[in-house]
Amino acid sequence: MTDRDEEIPETQRGYDRWARVYDHDGNPLQALEEPHMRELVGDVQGRKVLDIGCGTGRHSLWMAAAGALVTGVDFSVGMMAEARRKPGADRVRFVKHDLHRRFPFESSSFDCVVSGLVLEHIKDLPAFMAEAYRVLSPGGYAVISSMHPAMMLRGTQANFTDPETGEKVRPGSFPHQISDFVMAALAVGFSLEYIGEDAPDDDFGERFPRAKKYVGWPMLVILRLVKHVNAK
Repeated sequence: MTDRDEEIPETQRGYDRWARVYDHDGNPLQALEEPHMRELVGDVQGRKVLDIGCGTGRHSLWMAAAGALVTGVDFSVGMMAEARRKPGADRVRFVKHDLHRRFPFESSSFDCVVSGLVLEHIKDLPAFMAEAYRVLSPGGYAVISSMHPAMMLRGTQANFTDPETGEKVRPGSFPHQISDFVMAALAVGFSLEYIGEDAPDDDFGERFPRAKKYVGWPMLVILRLVKHVNAK
């Protein structure tokens, strides 16, 4: 068994356990990310959108409500089960798939690719970016966010407390740098249209107490990437 074979099931099991509390455990990173994601995704009316690592449908559902034709893909049965219970879920096509493998979609199938808070769990960033690029139509764009690599300097990575056992669970993260994200995207042909690094302010820390210790410290990085019209 390879290192990858061991790491991926650990992450999958972690997210299956996290699914029960993911939407209501007070994770400040989701709250910090969402307005930036919505702004950068923009108007999706009539667009074919792929939500990579859709989880409990945080982004899939609002995009579908805004008129997008959304496909959400994730390897966690537990997370997608939560997504399917939500109002509007019948407008999203959910597909179970391991994101470390070739995506089960034709090339140039989507107008927009979205991926929220997934990159730290991806070992092979170039392969991930290559697949995101492949499934995008020429002229399409991708909006991809991640926990900021600086968080690992504070000893922080994706984690939750299992409400049944009290155990602190870390689904598994890789210590990428921002340059890894950017260079992996550029190497497959994307153009970088925007990159943002965001830290909570005092007001955000008051609203989300778990973020107080990170006020002024970057928690989020988000990219908007473009596939040129004349790209293959």
